[in-house]
Amino acid sequence: MKIFKPQFWHKKNSLISFLFLPISIFFQFLIFLNNFFKKKVKFSIPIICVGNIYIGGTGKTPLCIEMARILKESNKKIAIIKKLYKNHEDEFNLIESKNIKLYKNSSRFNALKKAQLDKLDCVILDDGFQDVSIIKDLNIVCFNEEQLAGNEMTLPSGPLREGLSSLKNCQIIVINGKVNETFEKKIREISNDISIYYSEYLPINLNQFMNQNLLAFAGIGNPNNFFNLLEKNNLKIKKKISFPDHYNYSLKELNDLVDYSVTHNLKIITTEKDYFRLNHRKIPNIQYLSVKLDIKNRDKFEKEVIKCLF
Repeated sequence: MKIFKPQFWHKKNSLISFLFLPISIFFQFLIFLNNFFKKKVKFSIPIICVGNIYIGGTGKTPLCIEMARILKESNKKIAIIKKLYKNHEDEFNLIESKNIKLYKNSSRFNALKKAQLDKLDCVILDDGFQDVSIIKDLNIVCFNEEQLAGNEMTLPSGPLREGLSSLKNCQIIVINGKVNETFEKKIREISNDISIYYSEYLPINLNQFMNQNLLAFAGIGNPNNFFNLLEKNNLKIKKKISFPDHYNYSLKELNDLVDYSVTHNLKIITTEKDYFRLNHRKIPNIQYLSVKLDIKNRDKFEKEVIKCLF
């Protein structure tokens, strides 16, 4: 979704949020009716859903890629399923660059049928927590420490697709960032059966950018998360430029970035996802930070995932 998130989404008791509240309640009522009457289908193939309730920028795709690695290490024949959206080509390219089988279809149902026919051991749904038509064997919900649940209100009053109470339908929560006991307590009040894990991004090619002045740009769900990661690893950012999620960069915009970097003697750095969105443009001056997702208590996490599925 190509949006910039308004600041009031992260402010408690915002007047603007309360003005939007009747619309939020109406939207949630429509979603409730839709979910109540929707037919639910159980597939024979085990299904992991990696989703979110905070709209965008929670790290679903990196976790899906790491989940695929975990299952492949367990000798499972797996694939990732993504709903086909034209502007998500960056994520498709990123997944396939990791040598992971990907099914992309405008219908998750049809993609799952194809996976069944191909006799896979397991599939990972990248997004789809809100799709109640598919019965999942394991629901994992992602958060980022920088945003968590925002003001905890649903769209358009806040950044949530559905309320925090919906977390009762998941078994695992993965928070990218530092331990947050206050947020954990809120989750425990919803369900004591949810396992909570933490993760962090570990840069792989950091030395490529050390001791250089950088122009950093990103068109992801939360660009500041990327900028904060760079600064946390002591990279020197002289210029930050944010774009909406899945942004379709024009050639002029990319050339303007290059011109600015040359004029100010800066090296350009972006996210891996952004790079796979624009690498067809063949702009040699733009490089990306490669990262690996590190899941804390990984052994326990792996055992719990395998236990839920097989």
